[in-house]
Formats: sequence, C-alpha cells, structure tokens
Amino acid sequence: MTISSEGSPSEADALIAAHVGEWRQTEALLALRELVDRGQTVRRVVARRAGLGESELVALEHLIRGPMGPAELARLLEVSTPAGTGIVDRLVARGHAERRSHEGDRRRTAVHVTDSGRAEVVAHLLPMFAGLAAIDGSFDDAERAVVARYLRGALAAIDAVIDAGPADG
Repeated sequence: MTISSEGSPSEADALIAAHVGEWRQTEALLALRELVDRGQTVRRVVARRAGLGESELVALEHLIRGPMGPAELARLLEVSTPAGTGIVDRLVARGHAERRSHEGDRRRTAVHVTDSGRAEVVAHLLPMFAGLAAIDGSFDDAERAVVARYLRGALAAIDAVIDAGPADG
C-alpha cells in the first residue's frame, strides 16, 4: 500500500486492497498512471498549438490511419453524426482533410487526411516521437518484450473499465 504523508495507507489504496487483495503502488504503476494522465494533457496542448479543437485533432489521428466515412468518424469520436460532419467541415476548410467519393460506393463519401493535416499533427508530435524512438532503441529485444507485455496488460486493464459499460442502478 502507499503511505500517505501522514504515515497511514491512503483511503484509495485501502479501498483498492479491499477489492483486489494485495495492493502496492509500485514505481511502475505510478509511472504508468502519470503516462496516462500526460497522454490526455499532450492532446490538449497539441490541439491548442495547432489551433484545433481536441475532437479535430483526434479526427486527424484517426484519418492518418486511413480514410473513413463521416458517420464512422463520428462514432469513433463519440459524437453525433451532425457534430462529426461539423468537425469534418472544419478540417476541410483548413485544408487538413478532403471528402472523396467512396471507392466501392459512389453514393458514399470517404474523408481523407491531406498532406497538410498529416504535417500538422506530425510537426507538433515530432519531439515525442524522437524521444520514444531513443528510449525504444536503448532496449534489447528481451527488454522490449517485457515492456510490451506490461503495456498490453495495462491496456487490457483499461479496456476492462471501458468495456464494463454504464453502472447499474
């Protein structure tokens, strides 16, 4: 358990231990928690620096992975279809995205990121990518496998919360 500044276990740690058994707030768990928190902060900072809303930045991140329809993008952003259309409209107006006829169905539209949109995201994240590449390059394959196993386990734990759905009652 974590010891509070008063020398006693924190209430949160006591509650966690009551439900999961032995609980120690290790340096790895603290670093992971800080990483998750910092991940939320970096999105806000990058969006602000780029003159985008957070939803617009997240939309660009999704579009960098590949084109998709406006309704699919809205679902990923967890916004209504009209709100998703507004996000796409703003990205198109800035030259960061474009609408094209869907390859398989000309009645549908696919949203594609433009070189401008890709460059906007990458330019702001380049220092992070360089730092991540450096730390990754400092590990050998066995160390990388341990880190990957830890992070995959952490993702599964986070997914358990996401997939649990709304609270009953």
